[in-house]
Amino acid sequence: MPDHPGNKNLSGNLGHVREFGSQLKYLGPLSRFNKKKCAPKYDLLVLLSGPEPQRSYLEIKLLQDLELYKGKVLFIKGKIEPRQTKETAYNITIFNFMTTTELEVAINESDLILSRSGYTTIMDLAKLEKKAFFIPTPGQFEQEYLAEKLMKEGVIPSCSQNKFEIQMLSNTNNYSGFKALDFELNFKELFSLF
Repeated sequence: MPDHPGNKNLSGNLGHVREFGSQLKYLGPLSRFNKKKCAPKYDLLVLLSGPEPQRSYLEIKLLQDLELYKGKVLFIKGKIEPRQTKETAYNITIFNFMTTTELEVAINESDLILSRSGYTTIMDLAKLEKKAFFIPTPGQFEQEYLAEKLMKEGVIPSCSQNKFEIQMLSNTNNYSGFKALDFELNFKELFSLF
């Protein structure tokens, strides 16, 4: 299972079922990204994803709200199109999408991530030890659960989409963000059946 064992985990009840029937092996957070030491380039990375029309609704809301934001922003719309586009408005650099390599660099170069609270995103940000603010996709109960869990534990703040205001990003100072947990996977034990 891609998560940490024990109480300091990423998935809560979703990945730590009490009476599963067989013993689960936890692999730690799995991510396509690696943490890299680099100087911060962006104060905020907005990383959108998810189903329409909610993705577009949040895009429009955030682009309006970010006109008041003082820091340097990288905004990734999460729209896969035939060609990558880049535009600049105010203090915001906007891409329709990024490749995995570009996204890895962008996240590593950003101080704060504003995104949905999907499990893959959580594992990526945990692996990269980032601070974030989550806006779960409305109606996606696993995202709402994970955002609430991480907020209650003092890790990442979150807010519902319809109540979010850009000033809420300052709340991240009161949360720890994702920190590295010592975790070493014993592959010999994991593959002992083979």
